[in-house]
Amino acid sequence: MAVWKCAECGNVVEARCKPGKCKACGAPKDKLAKEKAAEPAGKSCRAGRTCQK
Repeated sequence: MAVWKCAECGNVVEARCKPGKCKACGAPKDKLAKEKAAEPAGKSCRAGRTCQK
């Protein structure tokens, strides 16, 4: 899944494909930017160790 953020209102949506428009404010799809998704909690940084926050 990708994370898309609206440049107009800041709404964040998780979707496989870029949405046609922002569901919160109706901004066109060219205003939606792909964001880097956050790593899931507890994801291993190195073998046998967990990430520190």
